[in-house]
Amino acid sequence: MSDFQNAADYFGCNVFNEKVMRDRLPKNIYKSVMRTKQFGIALNDEVADVVANAMKDWAIEKGATHFTHWFQPMTGITAEKHDAFMTPVEDGNVIQEFSGKELVKGEPDASSFPSGGLRATFEARGYTAWDPTSNAFVKEDTLCIPTAFCSYTGEILDKKTPLLRSMEIVSEQALRILRLFGNTTATRVTTTVGPEQEYFLIDKKYYDQRKDLMLTGRTLFGAMAPKGQELEDHYFGNIKQRVLDFMKDLDRELWKLGIYAKTEHNEVAPGQHELAPVFTTSNIAADHNQLTMELMKKIAQKHGLYCLLHEKPFDGVNGSGKHNNWSISSNDGQNLLDPGDTPMKNLQFITFLCAFVKAVDEYAPLLRISAASAGNDHRLGANEAPPAVISIFLGDELQNILDAIEYGKPVKENSDKIFEIGIDALPNFPKDSTDRNRTSPLAFTGNKFEFRMLGSADSISCTNVMMNTTFAQVLCEFADELEKADDFKKSLKTLLKRTITNHKRVIFNGNGYSQEWLEEAEKRGLPNLVSTVDALPHYIDKPYVEMFEKFKVYTKAEITSRMEIHLDNYSKIINIEANTMIYMAKKQIAPAAMEYSKFICDSLISKKNTGLDSSLEEKIARKISGLNTELYNAIENLEASRNAAKEREGNIQDLARYYRDVVLTDMQKLRKIADELEMNVPEKLWPIPTYTDLLFTV
Repeated sequence: MSDFQNAADYFGCNVFNEKVMRDRLPKNIYKSVMRTKQFGIALNDEVADVVANAMKDWAIEKGATHFTHWFQPMTGITAEKHDAFMTPVEDGNVIQEFSGKELVKGEPDASSFPSGGLRATFEARGYTAWDPTSNAFVKEDTLCIPTAFCSYTGEILDKKTPLLRSMEIVSEQALRILRLFGNTTATRVTTTVGPEQEYFLIDKKYYDQRKDLMLTGRTLFGAMAPKGQELEDHYFGNIKQRVLDFMKDLDRELWKLGIYAKTEHNEVAPGQHELAPVFTTSNIAADHNQLTMELMKKIAQKHGLYCLLHEKPFDGVNGSGKHNNWSISSNDGQNLLDPGDTPMKNLQFITFLCAFVKAVDEYAPLLRISAASAGNDHRLGANEAPPAVISIFLGDELQNILDAIEYGKPVKENSDKIFEIGIDALPNFPKDSTDRNRTSPLAFTGNKFEFRMLGSADSISCTNVMMNTTFAQVLCEFADELEKADDFKKSLKTLLKRTITNHKRVIFNGNGYSQEWLEEAEKRGLPNLVSTVDALPHYIDKPYVEMFEKFKVYTKAEITSRMEIHLDNYSKIINIEANTMIYMAKKQIAPAAMEYSKFICDSLISKKNTGLDSSLEEKIARKISGLNTELYNAIENLEASRNAAKEREGNIQDLARYYRDVVLTDMQKLRKIADELEMNVPEKLWPIPTYTDLLFTV
C-alpha cells in the first residue's frame, strides 16, 4: 500500500461494517441486523444464513480462507480456533460454505481456559456466541467474528459478556433518570471509552538475549543506566525514524480494522511511547484495544523491535499504564457528563456527577480490583502512577459548585454575578477548565472521567464492568427515591446535598503522590489496598455480590471464580519470575562474576610474584568475592522460599500472601546483589544486555 494513499479511502476496509452490510444484504435482512445491533433482538435462522453467506463472500474476496470465533477468555488476551470454509463434495472437490449456525454459535474446547473452579477439567465443552454489536473483520486471511464465551452449563468464562450486560443496565437506569428530567426522546444510553495505551519499544536482538524479558515480560535484573528520564527530554520529543516507521505501519493496520488510532507520541521514560484512539462504545473499545496490543507486538517485530506491554519492565523509570477515559451519552445527542448551559441540564449533569461520586466512594475496592495484577503492583503508588487509594479529582470550579449545594449557598462568578444552582445556569464552566491531575486515579476532564490506574497489559473490560455496574446501582437508588417524590426539584436538591455530604471524602484535588495524602486518606476512612493480594478478596464482599446478582452481571459463583483465577495467576507469575531469576543467576550472572574474580586473582598473584603493589587487586578481589558469596546465599534463600510455597498450595489466598511477603522479598534481595555486581564487572564479561542497551539503542 502506498504511503501516499488517503487513509480515509481504506479506513475500515477489512471490517464487515454497516456500509458493507447495507451494500451486500437485502434491505429487510439489513434492517433485522440493525435491530439486533441496537436492541439485542435475536436473529432467526433464515436471517443468520443470509448474513453468514454475505459475510463469507466478502471475506473470501479479502483473501480469507478460514473463519474463527474471536473471544476474550479469562487469560486477559484473545483466543481463536480457525476453521476453513472448505466443505468436501462428492467428486473429490470442495465448496466454500459458512452457515448461519456457524456464525451464531461455536464450540471451542474450554478445558484449558481458566475457570476458577466453575467446572471440572473433563467438562471440556464451551460455547461462543456471536456479538453482533461488534463488527466482524478479516485479519491475516481469517474472518474473525467477535463472540462471548461461556461453559456448557452457562457460566461466564470470558471478559466480554459481563461488559455487555453492564452496558445494558447502565442504559436502563440512566434512562430512568432522564425521564425524570423530562427527556422523552432518548431510548438508549451508551458508555464510551477512549483507552490511551502506553508501551515500550526495544531492539529485538537485545530482547532475545534476556531470558527475563522472554519469560516474564520485565527485567528481573538490571542496574540503572547512567542516564534515565531525569532530563525529561524524551516526553513529546522528536520521534526516532525507526519508531516512526513502526507507528506508521501500526496506524495503517489499525485503520484497516476500523480502529480509531489518532494520537501518538513519546512518553516520559526512554523507549516509552503512547497511542490514543478516539472514543467509541465500551465493548467495541475493548475489542479494539485487544487488537491494538496484538498488532503492536506483531508489527514491532517486522521492524526488528519488540513491544513490551508489561506495567513495569524497567526498574527506576516510569512504568506503563492504560488511561481509561470513560463517558456516557444518550442516543439523542447528549453527553451526560457535559455541564450544559441551561438550569435543568445543569441539575441533570450534577445528578449524574453526584451519582458517580457516590459510586466511586461506596465501591472503591472494585475499581482497585480492576487494576490489580502482579505487574501493576510495581507501578501503583510509585510516584509515576496513582496511589492505591481511590479518589476523584474534580477541580476548583466543580468543587465550589458542590460546596454551594452542600451548604445551601449561591455560587459567585468572577463577574460578581450570583448563581443559584438549579435556577440559573452554572457559572462559566468551559470544557477542560481544570488541570489534568496526573496523580489522581480518577480525574474529571471536562466531559469524561479518566481512570489512570489500569495497567498497560490489562484488558479494559473489567474496569468498565465495575464503572458501569456501580454507576448503574447508584442511578437505580436515585431513581427509586425520586420517582416517588411529590416535588421533584425539592427532593432532588435534598438528595444531591445528602450525597455530597456523605461521599465528599472521596474527592481530593491535591497531590496524590504525597505522603500527606495517604495520611489524610486514612483519616477519611478511604481504603488503601496496596497490593493485589489485599484487593482481590474484596471481590466477594456481600454488598458487591448482591449488586452483581441483582443486575445479573455475575453470579456469586462467577465472582468467586474470578477472584480465584486472579489470585492463582498472581502466584503463578511470581513463581515464574522466581524460577527465571534463579536460572539467570546460576547460569549467567554467577559464572560471569566468577570469571572476573578469577581474572582479578590471577592478576593479583602475578603482581605478588613480581613484587609489584597488588593492593588494588586485593581490594577488588575481596569485594567481588564477597558479592559472589552474597549472590549464592541469596540464590539459596530464594530457592528455599520458592520450594516452601508448595506447602501452601491448598489455600489460594495464603499462597498469594506468601509469594508477596516472602518470595518477592527474596527476589528483591537477589536482584540488589546482582545489580551491584553488574556495576563492578567489566561490560565485556557481563552476560546480558544492560539498561543502556535496552533503553537507548532503538
